Amino acid sequence: MGNKKYRLGLLLFLGCTISIQAQDYWSRIEQKKPSLGIAEVYQKINTPAFQLKLVKASQTVAGLRPIKNLNFDFTPSDRLEIRDKDGLYHLGDINLRIKEANGDWQSYSTAAKREAVTPLEASEKVLAAADLANTLPSNIPVTIKRFYEIDGGELVMRFEITNKSANTIEIGALGIPMVFNNILEGKSLNETHAQNVFFDPYIGMDAGYLEVKRLSGEGPALLVLPKENMAFEAYRPLLDDPTPRSIVFEGFHEWMVYSKAYAENEWKNAQQWNAPTSLLLKPKESKSFALKLVLSEGIEDIQNTLVKEELPVATSIPGYVLPQDVKSQLFLNYKNEVSSFEIEPKGALQIKEDGRTPKGLKKYSVHGVKWGRARLTINYKNGVKQTINYKIIKPENEVIKDFGHFLTTEQWFDQPDPIFKRNPSVISYDYETKKQLTQDSRAWVAGLSDEGGAGGWLAAIMKQHIQPDKEEIKKLEQFVDKTLWGNIQYSDGKNKYGVKKSVFYYEPDSLPKGTYSKDVDYSSWAAWKHKEANDPGRSYNYPHVAAAYWTLYRLARYNKDLVVNKPWDWYLKQAYYTSIAMTELAPYYAQFGQMEGSVFLLILEDLKNENLTDLASNLEVKMKERANHWKALDYPFGSEMPWDSTGQEEVYMWSDYFGYDEKADVTLNAILAYMPTMPHWAYNGNARRYWDFLYGGKLSRVERQIHHYGSSLNAIPVLRQYRKKSDDLYLLKVGYGGLLGGISNITEDGFGSAAFHSYPTELRIDYLSGDYGSGFYGYAVNTATYITKDSDLGWLAFGGNITIKGDLVQVKLTTAAKSKVFIGPKQLWLTLDAGTFDTVTYNTKTDEVEITLSSQNEFTPNAYLRINKDIQLPYSKVRGAYEIPLQKKTIQIKIK
Repeated sequence: MGNKKYRLGLLLFLGCTISIQAQDYWSRIEQKKPSLGIAEVYQKINTPAFQLKLVKASQTVAGLRPIKNLNFDFTPSDRLEIRDKDGLYHLGDINLRIKEANGDWQSYSTAAKREAVTPLEASEKVLAAADLANTLPSNIPVTIKRFYEIDGGELVMRFEITNKSANTIEIGALGIPMVFNNILEGKSLNETHAQNVFFDPYIGMDAGYLEVKRLSGEGPALLVLPKENMAFEAYRPLLDDPTPRSIVFEGFHEWMVYSKAYAENEWKNAQQWNAPTSLLLKPKESKSFALKLVLSEGIEDIQNTLVKEELPVATSIPGYVLPQDVKSQLFLNYKNEVSSFEIEPKGALQIKEDGRTPKGLKKYSVHGVKWGRARLTINYKNGVKQTINYKIIKPENEVIKDFGHFLTTEQWFDQPDPIFKRNPSVISYDYETKKQLTQDSRAWVAGLSDEGGAGGWLAAIMKQHIQPDKEEIKKLEQFVDKTLWGNIQYSDGKNKYGVKKSVFYYEPDSLPKGTYSKDVDYSSWAAWKHKEANDPGRSYNYPHVAAAYWTLYRLARYNKDLVVNKPWDWYLKQAYYTSIAMTELAPYYAQFGQMEGSVFLLILEDLKNENLTDLASNLEVKMKERANHWKALDYPFGSEMPWDSTGQEEVYMWSDYFGYDEKADVTLNAILAYMPTMPHWAYNGNARRYWDFLYGGKLSRVERQIHHYGSSLNAIPVLRQYRKKSDDLYLLKVGYGGLLGGISNITEDGFGSAAFHSYPTELRIDYLSGDYGSGFYGYAVNTATYITKDSDLGWLAFGGNITIKGDLVQVKLTTAAKSKVFIGPKQLWLTLDAGTFDTVTYNTKTDEVEITLSSQNEFTPNAYLRINKDIQLPYSKVRGAYEIPLQKKTIQIKIK
């Protein structure tokens, strides 16, 4: 699709406010006086991996192209003629904060006021060099020389800092701006995927690095690695760069070696990823700081490249979000031995040696003890320091139980609400004030619709999918009967089954005085009027409603007396008609993939299971029309935004279902381009999203979000692909990182936040519940236990604790649902529509699997087992699943 349609979508939803502001900023930048010196001659230098292009006057990087693909540039060279002004950062710049004893911190930057630098003599090793004094204030107490070098065939950027003063100085901040081409402004999806990159940091001290990957996920990935004295201590957003941040530009960051000066000031209220440090530099003392830039053949080869580059590589199974009842495994791949561990806070983790793998990797068992963030520091004998940031959570079943309780008590809205009729419901919540959010300038947030308003009730219903609670379900049945059907969703008329954009709206002239709070600013475009709020034309609202009906159908169909207000078929048909209505009442936006759009496939599967052939055929036809449209596009996961990450879940699922393998692969590659695996709970499996704090958060700004709903939604296609290609451990690590990332921001008392703030000024959850429900949907429908064997790491379990006894591999499940198990070596996918697995045992000698099912309860007399292979069991089949009578104690079933 061309730019016009994307711009139209942007206009419809956002009023183009942010885009217009961004264009205004670009115009202002363009009008400034050039200072970088790009009108002068460039230097072009070839290295074995790169063609490096430097601006001669500033010796900053004007281009960085892989030798094997000179048509692609990792840097924003296409914006160089606009960004050639004072204050705009480029690769090759440096920022510092320095003070003398008893003095104050003084800030210095090579980007602040440009002047031509003084070239230094090049050599066989030194490709280009300069004294940067001219482009720094005259009162700076250090000299800084920058060198572009070749070392062992690799490109190195080195800064040599010398104290020229007569006193010892303290460098409290030293950062190297990481300026790569993530500016998507004015480009189509085809252009962004061909020309742009995203980058992800592993803020892991001496083991830290930056991944720079093309949006398509194709081609080599650029790795920025520490070479000399370049511990990755902090990652600072460069908010002083006037390049306008918006939905098409996340902003630049810098790699910080020292951060004490910020930690004492702007960041003093936040707990940093690493302990902030500084450097004392004596008179005439010099110190070098160097980064190297290397290429990895592809995204999945990044860890192998790190090993070749002799960086410490850590792998944690199942990841870095650790439930307290999980026995985690940590593998360290490094040439040097470990001298000691440090754990912060003390006692938060327990770590114990557990031998070595056949290839010599150091192996440890790790146990999360104290709820909250925990930092493990690994000190190697050669002085190298690596940090791993974990998030310790309660056992999954406790996390989900607390979450459901919070939603149906603290967020349960049952006050009189005669105008907007939101009673009863699970409504948005402000965790900072500990109050329900009944009014907001963004109509949808208080209006029970869109992601930012439907999040609460959607999450509460999806919770029942994996951990049903009779009392909670009673409340949610009331919500469906009184608030969802007939208010959020039209129950009659020409818009029947249509879903409103919001049931809350701002129309003070037509409503009684006092309806709206004077403390809320309703002057923005987001304060929808009644007519606009009632519009059923926004397709993104439909999956929430469809998922609610589908979940209640499943509970009613496969359990006894859990759902009593309506029969099972009413809920399934409601899910069906809602799905169809999306395509008919919201056709423009329905051309895009929807967040939670995978629910339409789940509904289709159940229509087939129920032999509702006409309904199933009609739904399949409607969905195939959409999939055929995506098949015709190079990059089929567009949305109302110029670039987005929310449609990929559904686009992959339907492309896979209809056999459009090429489009499924294109979609998966794009997902993997911005969903890394690395030893840090915040970034491991974290899908890229950076604007939804504007639309569903309390602290409203453009900022990389940590485990926003994209993490768990895009874990759906990643883990589905793993089940098709179970020898690819990379997919399992990424997918499971996103899955558990999806519940990492639930607080100790059960509040679910929209996302976690990545900026070092906060490093905390956002205080609004916002659009978290979409993410919890991803966790609820995708949570499973995976059992696999790696050629070196051995038998591994994700979502369970593994025990090896001779030929027997036994896994006790630790997920909240305990309803799905995948055994990699057998390609065996076992799922329960009702009932739970307790343990699964795999006999590697006989190839036999034994499952242990938990005992019955008053609502679940039978288990319903589905197997992805033609395996015969001595039970009758109901709707394609084996109906297994449960007993008062556990039962064992053998699967050959």
